[in-house]
Amino acid sequence: MESMAEALRRWQGSSSAMQDAERTAERVLRDPLVAKLRERYPGLDEAALRSNLNRLHQCSTEYRNCRDCPGLERCPNDMQGHFTRITCAEVNGRWQVYDHKTACSKWTAYEQERQLRNRVTSFYLDVDFFKDGYDPLEMAELDPERRRAVNQLLQYVYSTQTNGLQKKGLYLMGSFGTGKTYMAAYLLHELAKEGLSGVIVYMPEFVEDAKALMMEPQKLKETLTLMKEADLLVFDDIGAENLSPWVRDHVLGAILNSRMNRKPTFYTSNHDLEALERHFSFTHKEGEEMHKGQRLMDRIRPFVDVVHVRGKNQRG
Repeated sequence: MESMAEALRRWQGSSSAMQDAERTAERVLRDPLVAKLRERYPGLDEAALRSNLNRLHQCSTEYRNCRDCPGLERCPNDMQGHFTRITCAEVNGRWQVYDHKTACSKWTAYEQERQLRNRVTSFYLDVDFFKDGYDPLEMAELDPERRRAVNQLLQYVYSTQTNGLQKKGLYLMGSFGTGKTYMAAYLLHELAKEGLSGVIVYMPEFVEDAKALMMEPQKLKETLTLMKEADLLVFDDIGAENLSPWVRDHVLGAILNSRMNRKPTFYTSNHDLEALERHFSFTHKEGEEMHKGQRLMDRIRPFVDVVHVRGKNQRG
């Protein structure tokens, strides 16, 4: 976009060009935006306006661009997602004109979504939790059998928004396809808006990857630190993984030991708590070790409220 200053320099040296420049200046001065500016600052003189034709021209041009917005990705303004705003002030008896870059609503929405995405980390879940947004009413109305579970979830979100981070999490228990992962993702999405960081982990693949990370101690340490320190941690589909004693005792146990009484952990599972304890008590390598399962459940059971997610399988 050619500025007014560039246009004036280009037109200098020719009487017809100077006439064109003057007509352009007059057009800028007659612009409705300039008229509104003069209404806002009644003392603003024409000399101050003429010495800032470039700023006024850019403000007017970008205003028209925004009015006919082609979308954020194709924004024609000098600074994507921003437009020029003009303010004036009288300084030592002379009027000064200032221009400011101001974010448009589309840029603000884009930045808010980007910040939300940066607050939530997903391991092994190929789902864009921010693409379509969430509708809590739809969650409840889609299957009346899970309304109670949805209400419990919404109450938890509201309590955290009102009172801050809780020490207890939720254990979302139910059959296949009843929306447990969706509900957990909704919780992370809503609380990310409050500035809380979150991690969601698909347990079957995480456990397999953790075994491989034994050979990469630094990467394993960084992964565990992220899970230990996130404000909100979701273990999705816990109980469906093929546990080894090392993953159970030194990975999962270490994460839960660090978080208990400090930060809430959430779970989605097809198992109730008793079945989950039996799952933790058996590994193919060591066989049955009841005390190991009990020890892990001591870091889960007291720190969750169980939510029964009932309803029909919505998949397919």
